[in-house]
Amino acid sequence: MEFGSGDPEALMRDFLREVGGCAVIDGGLATELEANGADLNDPLWSAKCLISSSHLIRKVHLDYLEAGANIIITSSYQATIQGFESRGFSAEESEALLRKSAEIACEARDIFYKECSEGFENHNKTKKHTVLVAASIGSYGAYLADGSEYSGEYSKEMTLEKLKNFHRRRVEVLAESGADLIAFETIPNKLEAQAYVELLEENNTRTPAWFSFNSKDGVNVVSGDSLIECASIADSCKKVVAIGINCTPPRFIQGLILSIRKVTKKPILIYPNSGERYDAEKKEWVASTGVTDEDFVSYVRVWCEAGACLIGGCCRTTPNTIRGISKVLQNYVPNESEEDRILFVVCLLLRSIWR
Repeated sequence: MEFGSGDPEALMRDFLREVGGCAVIDGGLATELEANGADLNDPLWSAKCLISSSHLIRKVHLDYLEAGANIIITSSYQATIQGFESRGFSAEESEALLRKSAEIACEARDIFYKECSEGFENHNKTKKHTVLVAASIGSYGAYLADGSEYSGEYSKEMTLEKLKNFHRRRVEVLAESGADLIAFETIPNKLEAQAYVELLEENNTRTPAWFSFNSKDGVNVVSGDSLIECASIADSCKKVVAIGINCTPPRFIQGLILSIRKVTKKPILIYPNSGERYDAEKKEWVASTGVTDEDFVSYVRVWCEAGACLIGGCCRTTPNTIRGISKVLQNYVPNESEEDRILFVVCLLLRSIWR
C-alpha cells in the first residue's frame, strides 16, 4: 500500500477496510526493551537503544508483529536532534539516528513478511497481515525527560513559534524516513497540537499523520485544555488521518472516544497504558495501580462500540496484551445495521483470503 500518495484520508479508510475494519496498534516499546535487558534510565529513554542496542528494538517490533499488530511505532518518541546533540552527536549524526528508527521498524516488517512467506518454524502459527510503520514524535515535554508530557506545564513558558522551531527538522526528517505515517503522540496541550498542524501545512508534508492526546481526568488533556478543542485542531488539518488518545488509563477511554466523536468523522485511535501511575520524580511506574492483560482486553469491545477503530497499548502493555486485542478484533462484529454486518463479514473473508 502506497500510503504516502493520494488522498491521505481515503488511504486510511482503504487500510482499515483491508484489515477488516479495525486495526491493531502495537504495545509498550520501552516496557519490552527493559524486559529484554535494556537499561533505559537515561534522558533519551527508549531512543538510547538507537545508539547501542538496535537489535533489541528490532526484536520487540517482531514480537509485536507476531502478536498481530498491524501498526508498529518507531523508537523515536524521545529521539530529538537536540537530545542527541547534547550527547555529542553532530546534527547530521542526529538526523541519521532518527532515520535509523524508521529503518529498524521497516526491516522488522520485511523480516516478518519473509519469514511468514517462507514458513519458518518460529512463524508456523503466524499469518501474514498488512503492516504499517508509524514514526513516533513525542512532545517537547518528552525531550525534557522530566515527566512534563504528563502535565503540559512547560507550555506556560513556551510560545507557538518556539515549539515549531523545536520540532520542525525532526518532522521533516521522519516524514522522509520511509515510514508510512507520523504518530504525534502523548500531546499534552492545545498549543503543541496547533504547532504540529502548522508544521504539517507549512512543510506541505506528504506523509499522513495521526494526533494522539493524553488525559488524566477523562475529560480534558493533561494540561487542563479541552480535549474537544484539541481534537478540533487536529480535525482541521487534512494531513491528519486519525485522532485519538494514548498513555491514559483504560477506565477513561470510552468517555474520551465519545468526546472526540463530537468533533470529527476521522477514524479514532486509542492505545491506553496499563492504568498504572507514573511517578515523575522517581521516574518509575507505581506498581499495583494498573489492570491485568485480561481486564485490559475486556474493554476492547466497549471501545469498538464507542467508535474506536485502531486499538493498541502504550506504556506497561506487552505482546500478550496485543495478542489478546488481536483475537478480540478478529471476531468482532460491530453492533450496526444488517447491511453493515454483512459488509464487515465480507471484509473478514477477504482478509483471510489475502493472508
